[in-house]
Amino acid sequence: MFGFYRIASVCPTLKVADTDFNTDEIIRCGLLAKNEGAAVVVFPELCITGYTCSDLFHQELLLKKSVASLVRIAKAFEDSRMILAVGLPLRIMGKLYNCAALLQGGKIIGITPKIHLPNQREFYEKRHFNSGRDLLQASLNNDAARAVSCKIDGFGDVPVTNFFTVDDSEIRIGVELCEDLWTAAPPSGELALAGANIILNLSASDALVGKGDYRRNLVQNQSARCMAAYVYASAGVQESTTDMVFSGHLMIAENGSMLAERKNYSRQSEIIYADVDVERLNMQRLSEGSFQDFDSTSYYAHAANFAALPIVATESSNPHDSLKYRYISPTPFVPSSLESRDANCQEIFNIQCAGLAKRLESSYAKRAVLGLSGGLDSTLALLVVVETFKLLKRPLNEILVITMPGFGTTKRTKNNAVAMADLLGVELRTIDIKPACLQHFNDIGHDPAKLDVTYENVQARERTKILMDLANKEGGIVVGTGDLSEIALGWSTYNADHMSMYAVNCDIPKTLVRHVVAWYADRLQDSVSVIPASEPESRWRIESAMTLSNHRNDNENAVHLASVLRDILDTPVSPELLPADNNGQITQKTESILGAYEIHDFYLYHFAKYGAAPAKLLYLAEKAFGGEGGEPAKYPREELVRVLKLFVKRFFAQQFKRSCIPDGPKVGTISLSPRADWRMPSDASAADWIKEVERFA
Repeated sequence: MFGFYRIASVCPTLKVADTDFNTDEIIRCGLLAKNEGAAVVVFPELCITGYTCSDLFHQELLLKKSVASLVRIAKAFEDSRMILAVGLPLRIMGKLYNCAALLQGGKIIGITPKIHLPNQREFYEKRHFNSGRDLLQASLNNDAARAVSCKIDGFGDVPVTNFFTVDDSEIRIGVELCEDLWTAAPPSGELALAGANIILNLSASDALVGKGDYRRNLVQNQSARCMAAYVYASAGVQESTTDMVFSGHLMIAENGSMLAERKNYSRQSEIIYADVDVERLNMQRLSEGSFQDFDSTSYYAHAANFAALPIVATESSNPHDSLKYRYISPTPFVPSSLESRDANCQEIFNIQCAGLAKRLESSYAKRAVLGLSGGLDSTLALLVVVETFKLLKRPLNEILVITMPGFGTTKRTKNNAVAMADLLGVELRTIDIKPACLQHFNDIGHDPAKLDVTYENVQARERTKILMDLANKEGGIVVGTGDLSEIALGWSTYNADHMSMYAVNCDIPKTLVRHVVAWYADRLQDSVSVIPASEPESRWRIESAMTLSNHRNDNENAVHLASVLRDILDTPVSPELLPADNNGQITQKTESILGAYEIHDFYLYHFAKYGAAPAKLLYLAEKAFGGEGGEPAKYPREELVRVLKLFVKRFFAQQFKRSCIPDGPKVGTISLSPRADWRMPSDASAADWIKEVERFA
């Protein structure tokens, strides 16, 4: 269910040229993988004999024992649908090849010979083996009449191919061996174009200083180029160390992400697992990349066929254990590591500033005009505007910030807005919108005691009217503040905060906006240089008391601004359109109405990027927000279902707003711009999606 398959990569213990010992270890490790529910298990190159047998590959006994071992491994798994990929030397049509054999259910399904043989420095494979290029040519040319097979006693003619299909599923498997990946045109590229979404690589790559990182990059990048899972298993330390050492590097990558990896020079057998999402890969290929440009029938149509594979069980008494070997991030827009997060925030901020700088230049804008509420989104927008003006070497007093208190504005947000403007050195004007709104209520015959959508939207439109008119008056442009989460949910007033002249936050979801503001606050804190009171001023080369005073003021301002930003981060998200409570606190809390933004962002990511259906969205959310180590789940299932239904309804119903949103810079892989990533009819029906959600209610 949902297209998850458990994959294993194995480095077994080994004795060079001892096929009986090696076969026992392969079977033992294979049974361990089978007990873990693996669908595919990959072993290293020439694992039945050992990669470093050298001229022993020309010994009749070793070659015969290798085939006998292959037969024994196949028969050991007669009762299993798990695929095993093992390496051995095989004679085909009188020549010797370095091969991968794929096994299932007691059968040898196919043989893949290595195409590219390394023959430089420490490698001399051409001394022992032939390239499999000619054997695979029939598959490449879609010529079944010239297809080659390998005769194995008891199994008949086994097809020679590097492309395999699986019954009753969207799985297609491609196979290459070690050096094949290191070439300018790896076979896996054409295999992927033929439809292969799981690539297996049986390898024996020696350990050299820096080579492990290069190898990891190769695997990650090839999995990304192929939009596939890439499973890599390399030989370990029990290979001969006459001239080389092998580390047992094991990797499982999926579309550029490393799901599992091990390289620890272990002297014991090692197995890594990952739960690969084949459905996600297939959906992504439909919407991204260049796969649609190629005629897949011209690539490797001559294929061997597997029976259906065991799928990761997703229905159990405890659904959080069903994806045992896959981490589902609750915040997919936000990198988990602090280093990556900081780098992303810096890049996002640079993109925002570069985009706004170009718009200011091309529009000949004299000023940037911004509505500042003291909330999260307008805070980030102002920081971007300020840094952009610094980039353009323009005075900061050309930035015009308007705070427009209404019926729901609290002292906390207003004070933070005023403090920010003062600390950043921009012009601040305060325009109370309440009198204008009351006049408008009277004009349209609305009772101001009725706190409905009209009451709210009158305020939102009054604010936007002020901003637009001031921009005209001052020769500037209105900088929009709305974020990607609000755009997805339509959480804006049409032709009010929905509209601007350039929207700098339009591609940043709420969960990420929070991190970018926090990053900026940290950056301010890090920039502060403290002058120890015990040190003489001359040591700091301060030329005058005024210089020292200014230095201290700059530090104080940075510390104060960082403090204001952290208070904004702690403030509940709210449009502040409904009156505050008796204590002056915010009553209209967005996440109390819509549900947590991190849930909405989670659904948005998997829905827009991978086309996940509601059932899968809910399943992934339960996994992502489930309690760890016996801890209760962060959100109960009922809340996840409620938010999912609301997300689907609003995403479909609010498309009309997205159809006419302002320009703004794309910063990530998901954008809802109608001019770029997302084109959807405004009147599309959500009925099928809602029906599926309601099955879980």
